[in-house]
Amino acid sequence: MSEIDYREYYNDESYLLEKIGPRFRSSGMLDAADFLMILVWKANRAVSYHVKRLVKIGNCTFDKAVSKLAESLHSRPERRQKLELLITEWEFALPTATAILAILYPDEFTVYDVVVCGELEYCGQVQHKYRPQLYAPDAVWNEYETYHSAVVAATPAELSLRDKDRYLTGHAYHRWLQDELLALSKETSEIAPEDK
Repeated sequence: MSEIDYREYYNDESYLLEKIGPRFRSSGMLDAADFLMILVWKANRAVSYHVKRLVKIGNCTFDKAVSKLAESLHSRPERRQKLELLITEWEFALPTATAILAILYPDEFTVYDVVVCGELEYCGQVQHKYRPQLYAPDAVWNEYETYHSAVVAATPAELSLRDKDRYLTGHAYHRWLQDELLALSKETSEIAPEDK
């Protein structure tokens, strides 16, 4: 029988927050599988793009690139330094960079998410937050801090940052469901026989 409890992998976010994040914070190390799991959690469709870019930037294997990234990230004491490292040196866009940081430092970072921007009725001013090569450090950091403050202000005070993300994403999903039900109700009322 294997020593790995594969049930841990069933809920990826729980595994990331309960196992990978604490392990990284205590050791400063991430293995390739841990980092890949973070990328899959954020945006599965972009994983191969990220892997190829990290290999190219690191001029090494994916394993070694992740090791370099983890070591340099762990050595940065300030929040801004951590975010800038992921964007400027490893060329992650703001949403992906903050997702990585929200897993590794869940008490310090919230995920910059377009769905949540819609919930906050907040549209950032930085034109190139999705194109790291055009990154302007002060502008993106200020936008992230404004967004972070808006997330905190729009949610119940007792929630953790991760739960604040979940709350706003859940609110958006609930609103979408209500809109879908309304649309379906209108569509079906036009074709269903009237109740007698």
